[in-house]
Amino acid sequence: MDGTPPPKTGAKLAAGEAGYVLEDVPHVSDYLPDLPTHPNPLQDNTAYSVVKQYFVNPDDTVCQKIVVHKDGPRGNHFRRAGPRQRVYFEPDEVHACIVTCGGLCPGLNTVIREIVCGLSDMYGVTKILGIQGGYRGFYARNTIDLTPKSVNDIHKRGGTILGSSRGGHDTMKIVDSIQYRGINQVYVIGGDGSQRGAGVIFEEVRKRGLKVAVAGIPKTIDNDIPVIDKSFGFDSAVEEAQRAINAAHVEAGSADNGIGLVKLMGRYSGFIAHYATLASRDVDCCLIPESPFYLEGEGGLFKYIEKRLKENGHMVIVVAEGAGQKLIAENMKEMGQDASGNALLLDVGLWLSQKINEHFKKNKTTINLKYIDPTYMIRAIPSNASDNVYCTLLAHSVVHGAMAGYTGFTVGQVNGRHCYIPFYRITEKQNKVSITDRMWARLLSSTNQPSFLSKQDVDDAKVEDERTAKLLDGSPSNPKVEDKVVPSNSNGVK
Repeated sequence: MDGTPPPKTGAKLAAGEAGYVLEDVPHVSDYLPDLPTHPNPLQDNTAYSVVKQYFVNPDDTVCQKIVVHKDGPRGNHFRRAGPRQRVYFEPDEVHACIVTCGGLCPGLNTVIREIVCGLSDMYGVTKILGIQGGYRGFYARNTIDLTPKSVNDIHKRGGTILGSSRGGHDTMKIVDSIQYRGINQVYVIGGDGSQRGAGVIFEEVRKRGLKVAVAGIPKTIDNDIPVIDKSFGFDSAVEEAQRAINAAHVEAGSADNGIGLVKLMGRYSGFIAHYATLASRDVDCCLIPESPFYLEGEGGLFKYIEKRLKENGHMVIVVAEGAGQKLIAENMKEMGQDASGNALLLDVGLWLSQKINEHFKKNKTTINLKYIDPTYMIRAIPSNASDNVYCTLLAHSVVHGAMAGYTGFTVGQVNGRHCYIPFYRITEKQNKVSITDRMWARLLSSTNQPSFLSKQDVDDAKVEDERTAKLLDGSPSNPKVEDKVVPSNSNGVK
């Protein structure tokens, strides 16, 4: 995906009392109003016969902001995920496809497996295609048939059985392929760029008047997709990162003036480094993209390293891959972009290793520094038990939404409840670690590192936090809410 935002078509919003705003998702009946509906096959599924109320109430919504003041607005809500009593696709007419895009992440195969098994076991769907090699697979690669038998044990493997790639998004070719193959449900597993691409596909599908549900499952190992509680694979990544940190701690503690330096993933958001540091308790310093740092002088990184080595004789540093890029760029040139339009980052781990060694050599102090980069080891692992359950819930939720006729949405967990979120909400900004909240303060307390922040850094972070809070409230600072809300006494339910 080249980073081009989807066409501006206006949000589908409804207003209620006390500042209630429903940010609804599109539905195939919005542009195909005479479609018939059918009873949900789940009502005859013996596995679900014991469930007291299996079908979701059509008025159920999920609040994005759950901490509110007594007189404050109720804020933005999303449509609750889950099975509906009526569906817009009969099982024998469904021809679904699944595509994985972007980088690898623990849990990809689990999501593929559970979409296939969910369509088959819950709804009796038999025609499911796997698109190989990312978006370009729609028009440049073969497809494979997916059945519960063929995907039975793929969740035990890392990576994706469908293959993946960056870029390759050609909207017209993709929708031509969808139309030619008779596909009517498209499931896109990918990050913000891939979800943006899915939004563009949906717009073209709607323009052509096709009865096709386009749905996304957000994937990012960095946990940088906004709105949702977390992305699948994140817990597995944090857990696997512990092995690298433990190894660095052993190496550092076994040598005089030992320093273990671990580089973890986190291009623009330092969540993996942040949570891995909190979980480990062996880390003395954590550096992330959101928190600038400097090397020289009082309060700088070098002074802190000297202090920790004098006190403990060793230390462990965790650095996210996107940290310190401005510092590095001062004496190294930029390296361009990848096929998805992401900046190719300079290697902060190698750079920091070199700078630390140079500093102590100049001061005639012997250190033993070991640098560990587990990036591709972490990306390639299968998901852990917690992520497997999470992937299952995401997959089943997205299947229920597509069968109910919702389209142009991504599925995610918000405040512990799964819901359907418009594509634009998860592509308009990136989720970042807030360096002015208590979670970051807990890390600083755990590591005892300096904040490295100037007053201007703190003020800028507070401004960004306030802007984000206004978006959550649905205030006039969000033009989508200000311009598009219409009163509704039915919550816009289909």
